[in-house]
Amino acid sequence: MNEEEKTHYRKAFNSPYLSSQDIIEPTTLTVKWVRLEPDKSKKTKDNFNTAYFVEKEIRSGEILKPMILNATNSRTMRNLTGSSFIDDWNQVPVMVYVDPSVRFGRDTVEGLRISTEKPKTSKPELTPNTKAWDRAKDSFAKHGNFDAVEKHMTITPENHDLLAREVMGVEDVD
Repeated sequence: MNEEEKTHYRKAFNSPYLSSQDIIEPTTLTVKWVRLEPDKSKKTKDNFNTAYFVEKEIRSGEILKPMILNATNSRTMRNLTGSSFIDDWNQVPVMVYVDPSVRFGRDTVEGLRISTEKPKTSKPELTPNTKAWDRAKDSFAKHGNFDAVEKHMTITPENHDLLAREVMGVEDVD
């Protein structure tokens, strides 16, 4: 039985967040957006920087959960994006991996880390005035969002906003 078929002991805890049990090998994901949100596990009353991803599944049939960005991962996102503001951490490809030596209080535990290096993406970049751009607009008209486009193309935050403005016919999109 290979590692993908085995059940990690932490699956029993059913966390609403991505954790080291979910990542078998370094995985490239695209941060769709980050929001400051209350703890969904209801273990604390704290707010966390919470990353949501473009990808819907971590593996076939297994839903990809949002990821809490601790201080280390938040600094990495700041460095990858060049911005200290979580509102600017949209459409960012990242490599998520398990670090076996994360300090948690006095303990050393497994924890998720975002690589400080930008991952090499095999998806082409969506740019204006191309056939792909026109197809992306058609996809939005059909689905009401850019999820299908983002599965196949990389879109910079600026181009994402431009595309949304073109599709919706408005000047400014939040």
